[in-house]
Amino acid sequence: MNPTALIAEDEPLLAQALQTELAKAWPELRVLASVGDGRSAVQQALQLRPDVLFFDVRMPGLNGLDAAVELADEWDTQTPFPALVFVTAYDQYAVQAFEAQAIDYLLKPVQTARLQKTISKVQQALIQRAQSAIHLEATLAATLGQLRHLMGAADGAPVAAGTPLKMISAGVGNQIRLVPIDEVLCFEASDKYVRVLTTDHEYLIRTPLKELLPQLDAHAFWQVHRGTVVRADAIDTVMRDDAGKLHLTLRGRADRFAVSRLYAHLFKAM
Repeated sequence: MNPTALIAEDEPLLAQALQTELAKAWPELRVLASVGDGRSAVQQALQLRPDVLFFDVRMPGLNGLDAAVELADEWDTQTPFPALVFVTAYDQYAVQAFEAQAIDYLLKPVQTARLQKTISKVQQALIQRAQSAIHLEATLAATLGQLRHLMGAADGAPVAAGTPLKMISAGVGNQIRLVPIDEVLCFEASDKYVRVLTTDHEYLIRTPLKELLPQLDAHAFWQVHRGTVVRADAIDTVMRDDAGKLHLTLRGRADRFAVSRLYAHLFKAM
């Protein structure tokens, strides 16, 4: 059976150019669909189960890296995870990150010679995948490890010098409430805000989670999902549901929080 692919690129002309170049360089490859945003990429990939993904790094809504993470979180572990190729405008930092994690990439505009090199690498990966089908979970775990490092490279603004954040300023009506960081159990992204949860209260702040993370003590606060950071010593229970997904509860809160596959390694004993 011929290999299949999905293209996610928000610029139609670039998507068409990539598809045209693929048809020349890899005529056996069948492009199942071409979508223009990360959310559609995840939906189509789950529905079509392609062998290869060409994800633009920068897309509206859900970017290519976040889409890959979300897809990995939803992927059926009985099906081989697709070979990943990220498409990016020239950015030496991004290129170094992809190379360090052995995830292939294409620079815009796509060059024929570079595309052929990528195709050879992907073809080899597909052969190896077919030969080691019994190790599907290990293959997915390796991909998650690569994505975890890439997420850190993408999000990781240098940590400011000095001590970690001690107070959170939250608006309550027409007042500003200073919430000691020691009282915070969880930060959870919600639409345009971040929910700050303590044992007895909930506050909303506008500071994005990506900006908060570098200011938090990484030993005290663990990211467990793309939009959730919890106080490690407040974790009460970690449960695995019938679908194999992890959820946790925090002491003093009734909420249940999903744990992404990307961060399931924090709970290896489960």
